[in-house]
Amino acid sequence: MTLSDLYLISPEISTVILACLVLLVGLAGSTKRYLGLLVILGLFIPLIFSLFLWSDLDTGKLTSEGILAKTIVVDHLSIFFKLIIIGSIFTIVLISESYLRQTKDLESEYFALILFSGSGMMLLGSCTELITLYVALELTALPLAALAAIIPVSKSAESGLKFLIISGVSSALLLYGMVLIYGFTGTTVFSEMGASIAEIGFSNGIPFGSYLLLLGVILMIAGFGFKIAAFPFHMWAPDVYEGAPTPITAFLSVASKTAGFAVILRFFYLAFPITELTLDWSSLFAVIAALSMTFGNLLAIAQDNIKRMLAYSTIAHSGYIMVGIAAVSSSMDNQVGIEGPTGILFYLAGYAVTNLAAFSVVIAVSKGLDRYKINDFKGLARKSPLIAIVLILSMMSLTGVPPTVGFMAKIYVFYSAVNADLVWLAIVGGLNSVLSAYYYMRVVKVMVLEEPINDQPVKPNLSLNLAFTLTSCSILFFGLYPAPIIEIARQAASVLS
Repeated sequence: MTLSDLYLISPEISTVILACLVLLVGLAGSTKRYLGLLVILGLFIPLIFSLFLWSDLDTGKLTSEGILAKTIVVDHLSIFFKLIIIGSIFTIVLISESYLRQTKDLESEYFALILFSGSGMMLLGSCTELITLYVALELTALPLAALAAIIPVSKSAESGLKFLIISGVSSALLLYGMVLIYGFTGTTVFSEMGASIAEIGFSNGIPFGSYLLLLGVILMIAGFGFKIAAFPFHMWAPDVYEGAPTPITAFLSVASKTAGFAVILRFFYLAFPITELTLDWSSLFAVIAALSMTFGNLLAIAQDNIKRMLAYSTIAHSGYIMVGIAAVSSSMDNQVGIEGPTGILFYLAGYAVTNLAAFSVVIAVSKGLDRYKINDFKGLARKSPLIAIVLILSMMSLTGVPPTVGFMAKIYVFYSAVNADLVWLAIVGGLNSVLSAYYYMRVVKVMVLEEPINDQPVKPNLSLNLAFTLTSCSILFFGLYPAPIIEIARQAASVLS
């Protein structure tokens, strides 16, 4: 392995080194209170490496030749996902301070596990080969199971155990699917799979040209569906989201979902680029998208626990994002070929800042409470108006109300569906957005119109205030002026064309 090979994975390597450094510093007990600051400063190293890689791609200096050539690729798409994940980790660290006291002297392990999982997520966006994909998935999932159970209470332990079991089931499904696809194509490299399938040919009337390949694809979609909490593979999300520490719930809902969609885009676009195959998996994702949106929104309405509500909400948002995936494959032969993936990338970035803003407020309001009832937010606009504004903005963005980034993101993915002749799916998405307004605006109603339970204002610490500022400003800025992030997303998505 050369220095050039190491440079290609320098963001991941620097993140792992930072995690190891955090563990070593944690051995000196008196310095544990500085661990959060160390992580925040250390994250600038993978960020700088990622920006250097992007710059080298623009100037043509970067090549993916070498020992890693057929296992990972470094392009604008993979770097885009790295930047979202690094930003998510940065925000999670900011909002974690109030939870560190509950980890019983496991602060260094807490931060290290987040960094280890983050390195796996970053690697997922670059994977172009099945074995590398599986290793990266396990590096992502196992630390998350430990993080979900890191607080020594029964709910947290139950959350971690459920996540571990479901993660094992989804990994088994993925492995079975990988084996079948490998057996059919004779290769584990994504780009070589399509060529192999084209040489074998297609059987008329059989989806994907072979029942064996069809079964392999269905198993892989099921495995990926567990990772992104899409219907009908969502059953773990509400319980795990409720029992896990709230910062880890936010991490699961944002960074884990981003990594899952990164590998889905890469795998299906590279492994099945032939028109007949893309139409097959477009139909699968379109159906799952419609079911995820509808099921997630309907069940969210009945929730009185805000973490469970946001868990069902994230199922619905998986459906919205999959509208873009269905549009990707359907639009490959027309002029809007990259509008689908561009919409996905823009949506993921907007969803990240929106959900992180919502969970930041949940942490501030529920501090010291062992419950997360929506009624706990009564009168928040009177007690702490600035914090209430942050949550109102996030609820508006999740609903898709202008002038927030969520509105622009939904417009973009629905537009890509219409241009891909999936008008029915765009209509289902629009109707579900209207349906979601009921439970999102219920939170706003409770905050603004109802009397507070007590008059004690919410007093967030400095790091939470910084998280509020960064996320809320991003929601508004990219809602009013989305051109910069859309242009970056389009440049990243162009590698799929």
